[in-house]
Amino acid sequence: MEERKKAVALRYDPEKDKAPVVLAKGYGELAERIIKIAKEKNIPIVEDKDLVSALIRVEVFEEIPPELYRAVAKVLVFIKTLRT
Repeated sequence: MEERKKAVALRYDPEKDKAPVVLAKGYGELAERIIKIAKEKNIPIVEDKDLVSALIRVEVFEEIPPELYRAVAKVLVFIKTLRT
């Protein structure tokens, strides 16, 4: 059986947020919509199944837990290199 697609959208504004915040998350069609919107708005997409599996457990509008800081920081650094 094929695993359903999962997606999590994060926001991190160092001036407003103490840690990255989950903005949206979902499986299947909702995950596809999150990815489509990100592509339409030129928001970088990083595929990391293990990280998404951990982030999907965080409630929408909640900060990510400290144990995910390092993994998410790597993603943020990668995204910053894409934008420079």
